[in-house]
Amino acid sequence: MARKRIGILTGGGDVPGLNAVIKSVVYGAIKTGDYEVIGIRRGWMGLTHANLEDGFDPEFVLSLDRENTRRIDRTGGTFLHTSRTNPSRIGVDQLPPHVQSRLSSVKEIESGVADLTPIVLENLQRLGIDNLLTIGGDDTLGYSYVLHNAGFPVLAVPKTMDNDVRGTEYCIGFSTALTRAVDAVRRQRTTVGSHERIGIFRIFGRDAGFTALYTAYVTSIRCCIPECPFELDDLIDVLVTDKKNNPSRYSLIVLSEGATWVGRQVEEYGEADAYGHRKKINVAEAFSDEVKRRSGQETIVSDLTYDLRSGSPDFLDKMIAYTFAAMAVECIADGRGGRMMAVRNGRYTDIEIPDPSLGPRRVDVATMYNRERFRPNYHGKQDLPVFLTRA
Repeated sequence: MARKRIGILTGGGDVPGLNAVIKSVVYGAIKTGDYEVIGIRRGWMGLTHANLEDGFDPEFVLSLDRENTRRIDRTGGTFLHTSRTNPSRIGVDQLPPHVQSRLSSVKEIESGVADLTPIVLENLQRLGIDNLLTIGGDDTLGYSYVLHNAGFPVLAVPKTMDNDVRGTEYCIGFSTALTRAVDAVRRQRTTVGSHERIGIFRIFGRDAGFTALYTAYVTSIRCCIPECPFELDDLIDVLVTDKKNNPSRYSLIVLSEGATWVGRQVEEYGEADAYGHRKKINVAEAFSDEVKRRSGQETIVSDLTYDLRSGSPDFLDKMIAYTFAAMAVECIADGRGGRMMAVRNGRYTDIEIPDPSLGPRRVDVATMYNRERFRPNYHGKQDLPVFLTRA
């Protein structure tokens, strides 16, 4: 019997652990003897832009085997590269000529914008892919949901430093991001303390505050999260008091990028990406200006963002990456599509790929955050999973 073909892609921002998933899928699938694996390069772009008239397009398609994936799990990033392409909504003028010539089969959403799902399905068929494994966050998995509803067998692995994919308590990349954030806070204490200032850290978390919350949890500093707008003067008073009471005369706080204070309109700038996201004005810089204006205190602002996603994964990210990959191959072997690998109640499982209309998972403020103290809750964790809240 001919071997079935598994396609695999990574989309959105890179995180440590992606290569571990790719390698483990390749090794696990090939070991069965029933499958071969091909990599789709540059995420969904590989399935919208590839020129498959004469077979594989090496710019976007790569056969994967044990030899060319043997060492990739030792490094971060994604061996297959990535993009923020959204096939459901793509500008026609962004497409190469060989794709534009096929647009008669697609639906125009608005002037100059089309849904390329029919072309994606046709390209999957041309590539002979029987099952597609996608590794990504809310946006990548959102289109995985679309493709699954179009009838194609899709399996998904959640990854994001924000840890906010609905339905799972853990996403690949989260632990490494925290490890690096905690180390950065620890190292920068010496500088903030030496200058006797208020240290303000900005960290990932557009819609959910998990990364800021857990960083604060283990560094014992204050934090603010998108789920709970704060009173500006109250927070400044707390930080000034912390500084005064600290023998080293400094205080620290970490802000999610989506955090804000009551009465502030969050400003955005730049072009929207393929999923409609624009960059937010740096909340740490904006808050720093208010601290200096209202209290006269000097600040140090540090951006804990892209450095957290670079480099090799830590133990936990690597372990969960390997496990999610093995689970996905098992789902494929069992003939189960439309599933996302997940951790629920502290246990591995698989669930339906989340409906993107439900939005991201968010911090349960009532149980996880003390809004009066601007700190995580450390109590009441009996019978909760390791990651403090259920999916």
